[in-house]
Amino acid sequence: MSTSITERFNELFSEFEDCNEDEQKQKIPEINEIVDGMNMEEFESVFTKDLYDKMNKMIEEKKISIENTILLLKHVGYSRKLKNVINLYFDESSLSRRFEQMIIEEEKKKERKIEKLLADLCECYLLLNKWGSSKLFSICVPCLLKAALHKEGKKETQKEVEIALLALSCIYELFKMEQELFLDKITEIIKYHQEHHNLTPLAHQCAWKFLIDRLHKNKSLEEVIVNELHFSREAARELEELTRNVNWKKKEGEEMNKEEANEVLVIRRWIKTLEIYFLYCRLHNEEFTELFGFIVQIYGAAKDNHSVISNQCIYSLRNAAENRVVKVEDLLKGGAVDAVLEEIQRQTLDEVIVYKCLQFFKNVSERLKEEDEDEKKKVKRKSSKMEIFEKLEEEGYEDTITSFNETLNICNIRHYRALSLKFSDYLVNI
Repeated sequence: MSTSITERFNELFSEFEDCNEDEQKQKIPEINEIVDGMNMEEFESVFTKDLYDKMNKMIEEKKISIENTILLLKHVGYSRKLKNVINLYFDESSLSRRFEQMIIEEEKKKERKIEKLLADLCECYLLLNKWGSSKLFSICVPCLLKAALHKEGKKETQKEVEIALLALSCIYELFKMEQELFLDKITEIIKYHQEHHNLTPLAHQCAWKFLIDRLHKNKSLEEVIVNELHFSREAARELEELTRNVNWKKKEGEEMNKEEANEVLVIRRWIKTLEIYFLYCRLHNEEFTELFGFIVQIYGAAKDNHSVISNQCIYSLRNAAENRVVKVEDLLKGGAVDAVLEEIQRQTLDEVIVYKCLQFFKNVSERLKEEDEDEKKKVKRKSSKMEIFEKLEEEGYEDTITSFNETLNICNIRHYRALSLKFSDYLVNI
């Protein structure tokens, strides 16, 4: 009978207490390999509060060094984020509190401060915690931005930068932080990459995610994001590059090579970041149409075999349709209307996707019903209305909406934003 992956981990970790520091260091790569092979359920069953508390006790009893603890936990945190494991146990552990205290104490040392140790502690703390403590952000953010700044493109260095930026991207979007803490350095990192291409695709995405996540609480960032750093253009270019190397015909869960799996991971993160961007950005730019085009292209490629990604594409387009700075013409030209129309007519839809699609068409319908004094805008709106009307009529959209009568009631009960029960709210009329 074969040993399960969790049993292999537990056996190997139990041997730690009887090993000296060098022997432990030799075992860590083997443990990391086991961690990489875990699925989400295995990960959550192994990395519990009890395990973290046990590690904390081992540190107290000098059975494991801080250096080896960091070596182990940094990889665990990195793997956790790539697997998208929602694991709250570290937050509750005595080890988390130890790391908090060590970060604060190391920062206080000033001249005697060990920069590498502080960065390692910050990375572990952010990668393993669900929320983290806002009081530590003023220490962790400058420290990790400094670690990521202007590093050359060597493989070892790229990995270090990737981990630092991944850790920063874990900071929850609703936490407010002062722009002085991050703006100059994150702008430098992105601009330097635009010129020198020194970041890995994941590191580049993480840098953008960190910045876009700050947008909700810092509206003044819009000018930098849109006009100085050209986010829409960069996101479109990155999505185009990433999608070239993915075989979209492989079904979800089917074995991919490592490079392909990494591309899919980064694409998912980009689409999720776009979802946040369209939710909070209030500054229009001419690059929206191209960006919608690539979201639609990914939706089309992923819809049959990668539902998680295709669903995220629909979520992003729904947010874009609700955003008042996005023009209906942008959605039309980028193919967003066609994609959501195609999705709402698919046979296998869950209620969340139905909800998002209906929200999309409700927002488009509302926008087209608005009155406008500007004659040029009136003409453009009338043209858009006619084009959308013809698309919907040709595809039998009204019958599709009518068939969702029961679904509308379910969505009203289960979702935080009630949908209108008036079918005319989802229709575009001439």
